[in-house]
Amino acid sequence: MSTEDHQPIVFILSDSVGETAEFVVRAASSQFNGGHVQVRRIPYVDDEKIISETVQAAAEVKGMIAFTMVITELQEYLHEEARRWSVPVVDIMGPMLEGLSSLFRRQPKREPGLVRKLDEDYFRKVEAIEFAVKYDDGKDPRGLLRADIVLIGVSRTSKTPLSMYLAHKRIKVANVPLVPEVEPPEELFMVPAKKCIGLIIEPDQLNGIRRERLKSLGLAARANYANMERILQELEYSEKVMKRVGCPMIDVSNKAVEETANIILDMFRKGGGQA
Repeated sequence: MSTEDHQPIVFILSDSVGETAEFVVRAASSQFNGGHVQVRRIPYVDDEKIISETVQAAAEVKGMIAFTMVITELQEYLHEEARRWSVPVVDIMGPMLEGLSSLFRRQPKREPGLVRKLDEDYFRKVEAIEFAVKYDDGKDPRGLLRADIVLIGVSRTSKTPLSMYLAHKRIKVANVPLVPEVEPPEELFMVPAKKCIGLIIEPDQLNGIRRERLKSLGLAARANYANMERILQELEYSEKVMKRVGCPMIDVSNKAVEETANIILDMFRKGGGQA
């Protein structure tokens, strides 16, 4: 008979994947001479038949059951079956739910799989942030075709801050700076117009923003970057590109990043996107 056959068996019943319960079981079993225990996960439990079969299997091998099911009816049925077959049962989430109910002063939702949904949201956010960094400032035009939203505009129209803000809303954003001397990437004209947003700004405000930027870098405010004639040339060129793309435009003059981002989110949702 193998060593494994002598190991105690813990059956895990979960209405999700059962990772939380397995982690707790293994952490606790480590306190018993190395914690050699067999863990058998039964995920996505949603009916009484699975519970009955698991209880009987646990009874046959003199094992125990740990569970993280949150639906009250299934919990009650499990306890009834466990008593009938004399199988020990441990409710892993119950005490914490009771404690948090007192803390929040309301009852839990008892909706299966919420942790998994939270994890999915988290990883989507991380993925969107990494996307925004990778495809910032036109670094790699291939990203334009994979983006949920493409922002275009001249320098200092908040393209990067907007990309990062929207990334935290789980939206993949690429942005492209428009400069008269540089032809926009051909991929830009392959992006559906409704996915592309042009950022425009009043010349005087852009001039002030660029002057402050030069000052912060210790450069002369008279540099071409903040020259009004140059600014007008850039803005005229950028609007020509935007009209060629056929995208909607947002005037970011005197708007906070959050305000512009909310306008973009509203456009994104109306266009069939999800945020």
